[in-house]
Amino acid sequence: MVMLFDQFNLSEDIYKIIFATEQQEIVARLLVKYMFENSGEIGKTEMSVFANLLHEGSLVIREKGRFPLQPEVRISYNKRQFYDRILTPMKSMGLIDYDMYRRKYKLSDKFNKLMIKLGLMWIRELERGKLEATLSKGQDKKISALVSSKASKISDLSKLDEEM
Repeated sequence: MVMLFDQFNLSEDIYKIIFATEQQEIVARLLVKYMFENSGEIGKTEMSVFANLLHEGSLVIREKGRFPLQPEVRISYNKRQFYDRILTPMKSMGLIDYDMYRRKYKLSDKFNKLMIKLGLMWIRELERGKLEATLSKGQDKKISALVSSKASKISDLSKLDEEM
C-alpha cells in the first residue's frame, strides 16, 4: 500500500493518513475497536463474521453527542472490498498480524518499527550522499572527462550506424 502524506498538513488521526476515504477510516476504526474489545486478537471465523455483518449492513454506529432517541446509523461495506482495501493493507503495513498456526488476527506494533526503520534508511541515504559528494569533489574533472569521452564514442557509433 502506498501512503502519501503532506508533512505540513499531517492529520492527528492515523486513520486519515492511512486510508483514502472516510468510509474506509470508519470501517478500520470499527475493526480495531472490535479487536480491542476481544483482547486485541480475533479468530479467522470472528473476522469472517465481522465482514459478513459489514456486508449485510448490520453493524450499528452511534455518533458522539447524539441523543438516544435519534435513529441509529448503520454502516454497510462490501465484504470483498473489506478484505482488499482494509484488512490486507493493514496486514501488509504491520498494523495487524495473522498467525497461520493459531488462525488468529492480532493487533501489532510492527508498523511503528517499520516507520523507524524507514527513517533510519533515509538517514543512511543522506549520509551516503554526503560521503559520495566529498569523495567525488577531487574526481569531478576525471568524471567529466570520462563522460565526454564516452559521449563522443557514442556519437561516433551513431554516425557509423547511420552510414550503414
